[in-house]
Amino acid sequence: MTATWEFVVCDALAKVHPVRDPRPVTAGTRFQAFLGEPASFQLAYRPPLDPTFRNPSPLQVRVEGAAADLVTVSYVDLVPCSFVALPGHDDGYEYDEPGLYPDVLRPVQNGEAPVRFGGWGALWFDVTTTDPERTGVHELTIVMTSPDGSELHREQVAVELADIALPPLDIVSSHWMHLDALADHYGVEVFSEEHWAMVERFMASAAEMGATSLLAPVWTPPLDTAIGSYRTVVQLIDITATGEGYRFGFDRLRRWLDLCRRTGITGVEVAHLFTQWGAKATPGIVVSQDGAEPRRAFGWDVAATDVRYRELMEALLPALQAVLDEEWDREHVVFHISDEPSGEEGLASYLAAKEVVADLLKGWTVVDALSEHSFYTSGAVALPVVATDHVEPFLAERPERLWVYYCVSQDRDVANRFIGMPSARNRAIGHQLFASGVDGFLHWGFNFWYTWHAIRRIDPFADTSAGGAFPSGDPFAVYPGPDGTPWPSLRHRVFAQAMWDHRALQAVRAAHGNAAALDIIDPDRTLRFNRPVLDPDHYYRSRQRMISALTAP
Repeated sequence: MTATWEFVVCDALAKVHPVRDPRPVTAGTRFQAFLGEPASFQLAYRPPLDPTFRNPSPLQVRVEGAAADLVTVSYVDLVPCSFVALPGHDDGYEYDEPGLYPDVLRPVQNGEAPVRFGGWGALWFDVTTTDPERTGVHELTIVMTSPDGSELHREQVAVELADIALPPLDIVSSHWMHLDALADHYGVEVFSEEHWAMVERFMASAAEMGATSLLAPVWTPPLDTAIGSYRTVVQLIDITATGEGYRFGFDRLRRWLDLCRRTGITGVEVAHLFTQWGAKATPGIVVSQDGAEPRRAFGWDVAATDVRYRELMEALLPALQAVLDEEWDREHVVFHISDEPSGEEGLASYLAAKEVVADLLKGWTVVDALSEHSFYTSGAVALPVVATDHVEPFLAERPERLWVYYCVSQDRDVANRFIGMPSARNRAIGHQLFASGVDGFLHWGFNFWYTWHAIRRIDPFADTSAGGAFPSGDPFAVYPGPDGTPWPSLRHRVFAQAMWDHRALQAVRAAHGNAAALDIIDPDRTLRFNRPVLDPDHYYRSRQRMISALTAP
């Protein structure tokens, strides 16, 4: 037992657990970042392990130095994880049993750092600038004081903010933001001004995480919904049925697109045209009859091939496409038929549904997530989004364009962002995407705050596994802070680092060629999706080499 406070500086890929001694930063590790990117590190701390110590009052944290105004501080709080890993998982997990684990980053208010009696806590520091005049190596001093004002610890940390502006991400980074989750969790009216303000804040958080594309709910997305049930309506398009046909209103869609522009989102994904896992039914689209209150006119009870749906699409899709052509670059717009079809029956129903709208989508990009190679070779899906543990056949017989994704089932051998996994396994995806040369990445759960199939709402601070359906961390990367403010997770911050890695490698490739970029992250040319590098130091060494390559004369 120790009778004194303990403090340990950790890198951003460490996970500080209350009862495990934290992994200290290794010699030679440099906290570096590009213009606009946070240089992140942590300070772990533990109160005296003394039975007589009974003061849970917060410590005070203060940052001194010329760059102190560039620093934001968060507290790494614990969240409950009831489902951490699937049975038979591989060895690449940090935790695999139910427990309380570090994940949510709570903003530090008034410099108060909570104290966890008997265990380690951690503060997370982000140092960021977009001003070239503020770049360079900055010496920061972290000062921790007790409630009575006595100084407990003083630590100097150097961060290097490089005067290098990176190119935009040249692949799609798609994350599905769920507008109904915002309205349901905060109890606000859909598309009220309060709701729109939340949408913008969470959009900005998604962009900060490295997202370039979001799913646009032109109609309520028919995703992760129990058969026969419906989620809160978040339909951006007004649809009115008249005696002469349909009339459409696109004001909310235009507002959505304006928010995308303002927050830096460059890609638009039109919500799926048919239900998930087989494309057998139509989305729960609401329609107003001659000015009456909108009511559900399509859904689980309307087959994908129903002539009424074809009639709606004949009118709606050309009108929607005209708005998109006016507002957006169609090269950055994708349509979806249905998510994750599988099996012979699934292929047949997918093809039948696709035939309903195929002629209406000519000249537009159609993208769908799948795992079975036959769906590509059959010609059903021209631009597949393939699970990372099923991608090798697609890389061998490569489509002209290829995206990848991971989620609940990608629990062995590949990168992922489950809370039980080490952060290096999350960051690995940036290197893997670059080395493989794929065109995009997709994840379904930016803020899915529901149980499996959206049967009921959950409190994300109390349930991180969708009611026990998915490994903790799969359903969301961001937490609902007070007043509609997004709170990032460790996984949010680390995924962002992965996307910054990709952008830096793009810059190296532009300056020195693709081989030089690959030499930094994969000198042996052995990097594959099923072999992520789990050594945290690898990512810090790689980043040093990227910056050296970009600053070399």
